Amino acid sequence: MRRKHRRLQSEADLDITPFMNLMIVLVPVLLLNMVFAHTSVLELNFPTGESLSAEQAEELQIQVVIYEDRLVVADNQGGVIKDIPRREGEYDFALLKDVMKEIKSRVPDKKDVIIMPSRQTSYQSLVSVMDTVRSYEAVVAGSVVEAELFPEISLGDAPAQASGSAEVSS
Repeated sequence: MRRKHRRLQSEADLDITPFMNLMIVLVPVLLLNMVFAHTSVLELNFPTGESLSAEQAEELQIQVVIYEDRLVVADNQGGVIKDIPRREGEYDFALLKDVMKEIKSRVPDKKDVIIMPSRQTSYQSLVSVMDTVRSYEAVVAGSVVEAELFPEISLGDAPAQASGSAEVSS
């Protein structure tokens, strides 16, 4: 009698140890990088080529002009509100915030502001001005919250600096 010999077939064991080691290292690294890669987006309004209508021309426009040596807060109706010179090589953002709070208390419904940087303005200075005019920290019911100032920001070019005069036009 003949015996049928089965061929010895062995099933290959899957060794997933290297893959598991990779996941153990990769998952925490990716989770840690998510915190540092946080990006915030700020919606800006850029000027269009269209001319202003009569209603828009009469509406109050608050402007913050960033020159190399000072910040100028102005409006299109009364001219310069506050001229804030640089102190020790730095812009005075605390004073700018105080001026913007005062303006907000006079016109609480106003939400837009025009920021006009000069060509020499650094990116960090522009971002700091945008952060300053957008909101401020206030204490409400024992907790710190971000109070709104002028969240709708438009950008434009700063007018040429007049010698000896701090006039800003719309």
